[in-house]
Amino acid sequence: MTAALVAAGLGLVPSTASATDGPTGLVAQSPAAPAAAGQAKAERTAAQTWHSPAERTVRTVLGAAGNKGAAAKAAGAGEGNPDLAMSLGGFSYSALGLELRTKITSADVALEVVVDWGDGKTEKQSVKGSAEPVFAHTYAEVGEYQVEVTVTDAVNGVKAENGFMYLTPGSDFTPHAPTRLLDTRDGTGVQAGKVAARGTTRVKIAENARIPADVRAVVLNVTVTNTTTDGHVTVFPGKGSAQPVTSNLNYTAGQSVPNLVIVPVGTDGYVELFNGGWGAVDLIADVTGYFTRSSSSGYTPMAPVRFVDTRAGLGAAKGQVASRSTFSTQISGLKGVPADATAVALNVTVTDPKQAGHLSVYPGGSQPPTASSLNFAAGETVANAVIVPIGPDGRISVFNGAWAGTDVVVDVVGHYTKDGKAAYRPYGPYRRLDTREPDSWWPGGRLPARGYISQWLNPEAKGGEAYVLNTTVTNTTEGGFLSVAPSPFPWLHNDQPGAPVPPRPDASTLNWTAGRTVPNLVQASGGDHGIVNFWNQGWKDADLIVDVFGVYEAY
Repeated sequence: MTAALVAAGLGLVPSTASATDGPTGLVAQSPAAPAAAGQAKAERTAAQTWHSPAERTVRTVLGAAGNKGAAAKAAGAGEGNPDLAMSLGGFSYSALGLELRTKITSADVALEVVVDWGDGKTEKQSVKGSAEPVFAHTYAEVGEYQVEVTVTDAVNGVKAENGFMYLTPGSDFTPHAPTRLLDTRDGTGVQAGKVAARGTTRVKIAENARIPADVRAVVLNVTVTNTTTDGHVTVFPGKGSAQPVTSNLNYTAGQSVPNLVIVPVGTDGYVELFNGGWGAVDLIADVTGYFTRSSSSGYTPMAPVRFVDTRAGLGAAKGQVASRSTFSTQISGLKGVPADATAVALNVTVTDPKQAGHLSVYPGGSQPPTASSLNFAAGETVANAVIVPIGPDGRISVFNGAWAGTDVVVDVVGHYTKDGKAAYRPYGPYRRLDTREPDSWWPGGRLPARGYISQWLNPEAKGGEAYVLNTTVTNTTEGGFLSVAPSPFPWLHNDQPGAPVPPRPDASTLNWTAGRTVPNLVQASGGDHGIVNFWNQGWKDADLIVDVFGVYEAY
């Protein structure tokens, strides 16, 4: 076995290395806390907003029972406080939360303000005269809610009402049997033919393959193949969005590369795929799920748990998966995955394959789909993120589409359930980290061998969150693997001289060999502090790129 494959294989077995092993010891690198906090503040300002002007206020005279006090009698029922009105502003900085700001115009009298959130819950404040009370609410479910605000002036016998329809920025996940929506090789979803250099193709999502018209975002496994030059692929919403500078997968000449993508759907119901290379390529896109504002399944992140390792006989028969054969493994009700889970987020790794081929991961009890989850070359160790529905039997199945055997490793990193609280909120995308750019706000240089980089993704972190990131490792000189794990320490510890060193994680997110550029999507938990550590588990420095696409939030 070559040194490169030994290094790549380290991500597939438990490691007993201490946090300070390696030729030069661990170097914990992090940006200054003010920079990270400033970045997070910039993300929060990209809030969704709602507004209902004062002109929409409906003023109503109360019944005789509501007329109290000498002022009402003197003015005549309903004639007092003639300017009573209010404007409303709604702001959402999270998947399920709404901050409501009211601006009331009134005479200098006592007022009662009642907010009906539209979900059966109300909130009340008492103010006097013109005022600007602020309210906040977290919805238990995604959806559409009618928010109504009533200001009552009992002294003058009048009330004012205003409201708006609130749509949660967050959406729930619905699993979808793996289905091919796009294949430029045979004309599936588009006219057959390669996507030109620096060209774009598009795939219909809404009302395709029983995906509803109101789909908000989609989970696609995107594969590039028949490549003749180096390049990258960027996946982004159709009409209504500009092409971002981020990438979803990178490829080299002659290479077939898959990567999981979670992308918002354009207002036209399409998703665009841009070929950033200087040669034509074929593109494939397989759907495995989608997000809507209809209550369905929420996400819960997990510390990576190994369910399958064919080298050790864990979760499947010991020994390589034979050519053109399938194994199934129990998922529901094991190792922290609830019995009622509808789907799981996985990191699937192939190692020591004897020939080139692909894997298809699909619900237990069904037939292998034409959709692929992972493509590999002979002798290659390669990983890919997969989101797959769980079959009615509580199992998932893995099909080896190669004509020779391979070892397979499956780690579960999260699950979706009907009572899962975290909804998905896309934002960006934007490039959070690029160690190749010394002039950017990142000052720390390359990802050090056996070391890690911390990223403070949310200084107002709450438990149960996960961030949808695309990680890419490039400019590699020796094989290795990347691990992504939440920090067990708050930022104040991470950023101080002599800070405690977090435990080195065992699970791999992606594996690379010398000279390769390798991407992989990761749904990374921020833990209790909103801080994610990116570990270089190899013995040589490498460059790391992190693009942010969204967040799962339970508030």
